[in-house]
Amino acid sequence: MSVIEFHNVSKTFTRHAGQMLLRNHLTSFFTRQKDDPFFALKRVSFSVEPGESLAVIGSNGAGKSTLLGLVAGISSPDEGTVVVNGPVTALLELGSGFHPDLTGRENVRLNAALLGLSRKQTAKAFESIVEFSGIREFIDEPLRTYSTGMVMRLAFSVAVNRDPEILLVDEILAVGDAAFQAKCIERIHAFRNAGKTLLFVSHSNMVRQLCDRAIWLDRGELILSGTVGDVVEAYAGRQTAGATA
Repeated sequence: MSVIEFHNVSKTFTRHAGQMLLRNHLTSFFTRQKDDPFFALKRVSFSVEPGESLAVIGSNGAGKSTLLGLVAGISSPDEGTVVVNGPVTALLELGSGFHPDLTGRENVRLNAALLGLSRKQTAKAFESIVEFSGIREFIDEPLRTYSTGMVMRLAFSVAVNRDPEILLVDEILAVGDAAFQAKCIERIHAFRNAGKTLLFVSHSNMVRQLCDRAIWLDRGELILSGTVGDVVEAYAGRQTAGATA
């Protein structure tokens, strides 16, 4: 049984709906005008098997983050079906569940609860979280005194210590210094070696290091699916051709 399945999935948004002036809303209502939908994803189908690592590549606006949001359950498809079999941890916006007036310790407990950990699970994982983050001496200081890198390190540490079956990563491995990035990559390798499933969005060549397969999205459509080397090479070729055209 596949861990993740997309069957003809489409997701649409309306352009500028929230920025429209009152008179424009009234004109649209009385004239029955409708904005053309914007397809963030258009009839996308793919599957991910247990223990597989899949890269999702494409330019900005290709639909990568929308796809991850659907897998994480943040949104629902307008057409088609999304099936996810297993608990998911999403590293999408690190630190989004943190509060600046709480200490690092308090934010660990808060963020762990938001990720679904019980108090007992959080207490058991707390030392590992702090040790991995490398900011033990600041753990009882208010978060507002932390640098952005420190917040990212703490948030990543909480997320990876949840030990999910499916890990979603969206361009957030450039956190902290080079040594901490290496720790992040090492932890993801350990996650893969344990037979867990990885869905990884990135513009970098790191996808070759972390993934087996890849899919290429362009303007919401699935262009190519295959081995990570073949898909990255094809995508890079398209980018080079576009730059020289």
